[in-house]
Amino acid sequence: MPRRRPLVIGHRGAPGYRPEHSRSSYDLALALGVDAVEPDIVLSRDGVLVVRHDTEIGSTTDVADHPEFAERRTTKTVDGAELTGWFAEDFTWAELSILRCRERLPRLRPGSASFDGEQPILRLRDVLDLVAQAALDQGREIGVVLEIKHATYLTGLGFDYAGIIADELGAAGWDGGRWPLTIEAFESSVLTQLRERGVRASYIYLLEAAGQPADLVAAQGASAPTYRSVMTPAGLDALVGRVDGISLDKRSILAPDRRGRVGEPAPVVADAHARGLRVFTWTCRPENAFLVGQFRRGRDKAAFGEYEAEWQFLADAGVDGFFVDHADLGVAFFHGTQSSR
Repeated sequence: MPRRRPLVIGHRGAPGYRPEHSRSSYDLALALGVDAVEPDIVLSRDGVLVVRHDTEIGSTTDVADHPEFAERRTTKTVDGAELTGWFAEDFTWAELSILRCRERLPRLRPGSASFDGEQPILRLRDVLDLVAQAALDQGREIGVVLEIKHATYLTGLGFDYAGIIADELGAAGWDGGRWPLTIEAFESSVLTQLRERGVRASYIYLLEAAGQPADLVAAQGASAPTYRSVMTPAGLDALVGRVDGISLDKRSILAPDRRGRVGEPAPVVADAHARGLRVFTWTCRPENAFLVGQFRRGRDKAAFGEYEAEWQFLADAGVDGFFVDHADLGVAFFHGTQSSR
């Protein structure tokens, strides 16, 4: 029996062409035919779910250009990493709504950076409503893959993070299975909390290639299990019945050697499938800067390498969903004949 066509997920919209998480980034991804889009969420000081990749917003907004916010620049430790900048949880939504989106990687993606300063940042409700309307307008099913960022950190600040998310999904009509909803996080505890609250979704556990989950570190300290241990047969066994799948850094599947060359895919995809778990991977990007060594061409980091060869390797490994920055390239490739071999 042929394998079901893999999902193509617009990673933060279409950030290969527009500043990530901007309205135009989502509009473009939806127009280009992705199966779903992926908003990341953090919290404002007054508990609004804000669509940003990180709590630190200095690299993706024009906050540094606002003198009235200069004194809010600070240093914090978030999930064990020390960061200096401006943080969403130190601003009300009214204050955040003044800010405008900026390209995170302007030297690598100058075309996207040409849109800097044009668009306000979004709330989760904005993206949910946008996707629902696009599905109606286009007459097709379109999903949301919601990534919950920094759950332990933000809960530790006193927020009922899971409760706020559940309430927002309910208010928007996205908690009952009407539209395809996937919820993912690098911390499994928040996924459990949302499942226990009755939010109907597919639950995906994000796994870094290295390190330890922040929620387990907070509970167990240095003895917390690593992400790598979760990718073993025993680790995957423990996920059965708790989540619906895993999402992997593509290097965990490509398993390149020290020279950046790939051989056989890592067994984690097959092992997960054997246990009834779906497997997503992130992030499929065409630029040399993001490809493993074997597929790079030339020294220009912004130039496209042999991305299709890398993507084919992942498709042949049996991955069920692909996060892409360039929605048109992802749809053309993963919905084309290449992924049906």
